[in-house]
Amino acid sequence: MTSNEEVVRNAYRLAEGNALDGEGFRALFTEDGTFNDIPNGLTVRGDQIPQALAGLASAFPDIHRELLAVHSIGDVVAVELRIQGTHLGGFPTPLGEIGPTGHRIDVPAADLWYLREGRIETFTCYNAANVWLTQLGASPDFESAIEAAKTAATGA
Repeated sequence: MTSNEEVVRNAYRLAEGNALDGEGFRALFTEDGTFNDIPNGLTVRGDQIPQALAGLASAFPDIHRELLAVHSIGDVVAVELRIQGTHLGGFPTPLGEIGPTGHRIDVPAADLWYLREGRIETFTCYNAANVWLTQLGASPDFESAIEAAKTAATGA
């Protein structure tokens, strides 16, 4: 029988840019399994799961997840990692796409995997989106945010 940690390590292997297998990744999930992308406020299920992987790989074809620590506790696997890759494709944002910059990313992240009977029930990804965007050259516009807050506070 495959351990929960082995299932999760296999999921990371299938999500690598050089070996991307979205259908194989999806097959590791329960029928009603979900992938929660916390920084982007997205939850995907079913056939959307491989599409989410493909979307990220289209922006970062050499996407790699450097696993720093893996802890398996019963049906939960917690992973500290770094998401790495080169920005060679469009990266979607709420205001439009950031075109390829050629910049390398190295983003700290933590993933929680919840398994049931050897299959992934829920995968929740937390990554430092502010670091990711800064490394792409899209630092937050604090000046506009401060001005908007002042306007809102004065009711102008």
